[in-house]
Amino acid sequence: MSRVAVVVGVNHYPFIGALNGSVGDAKSVTSCLEQHQHGDQQRNFEVHEFLSESPESELTASTLRHAVRTLFSARNDVALFYFAGHGSLTDEGGYLMCSDSQSSEDGLPLDHVVEWAMNSPATHRIIVLDCCHSGSAGDRSILGGRTMIAEGVTILAASTRKGDSFENQNGGVFTTLFCDALNGAAANLLGEVTPGSVYAHIDQSLGKLVQRPVFKTSVQSFVSLRDVSPPIALADLRKITSIFEDPNTAIALDPSFEPERPIPKFPDAPEPDEENTKVFATLQAFNHVNLVVPVDAPHMWHAAVQSKSARLTTLGRHYWRLVKSKRI
Repeated sequence: MSRVAVVVGVNHYPFIGALNGSVGDAKSVTSCLEQHQHGDQQRNFEVHEFLSESPESELTASTLRHAVRTLFSARNDVALFYFAGHGSLTDEGGYLMCSDSQSSEDGLPLDHVVEWAMNSPATHRIIVLDCCHSGSAGDRSILGGRTMIAEGVTILAASTRKGDSFENQNGGVFTTLFCDALNGAAANLLGEVTPGSVYAHIDQSLGKLVQRPVFKTSVQSFVSLRDVSPPIALADLRKITSIFEDPNTAIALDPSFEPERPIPKFPDAPEPDEENTKVFATLQAFNHVNLVVPVDAPHMWHAAVQSKSARLTTLGRHYWRLVKSKRI
């Protein structure tokens, strides 16, 4: 699968005020995107990095234009564009500001970036923007400011159309959360981090703060941006349909499922059964990721030694159906 990213960070702005954290943010994003996090850390994205920290590394609007057009002109499976720097907003729309920008109107128009993405032959086109007014991406003036997104395009923006994008001592607030998500905070039980889960993580983390992220997409299915170590082994997850023949029926437990004997021992408690303890270990793994809960007991150990039961949660029933239909 061909996956290509253009990652841009601009600190050097001789005319409109330098920034401090954008280059560091871009480097962090590159580090997250270049390799998957699980197993042998296979290659993920082929990343083309553009960093501007000084006059020697000036990034002009012409250079950025060429890089983004080249990215979205190729027939890749995934094309991702990330930008950290200044953004501006005029009556004509939003702009990404470059080192040679002297006013709000002479950066790279976001309308152009979105149009190149919408016309791209790439299967999945993803735009991630950590700059002020980034939420204006995809809002066309000819539509009265309404959003127009083509099939296969996703936009993750740090702020609303008229909003600001903030930094702290760790860098951009948005990008810090974006990288946290890519590092596993937004992964599903398969270890997949999708644009939707990334936005959900950022949205929940920011709460009702002044900075509000924006998510725009038109896709039939999400692509994983990065694969991380899943919180439960796939082989164990697939056991869910053999342990629970029916997703709505609880499994009865007894002390033979628990290898640790209570002290003092229950007088008539059966000894641990090898097969039952293997099942119980898997049930405990399910419990740790909210697939299973004990019934009428505070913990799984109590459910076993007190001969209670365990049932699937709503999430557990969802994954049961995925396994049953062989989608996992």
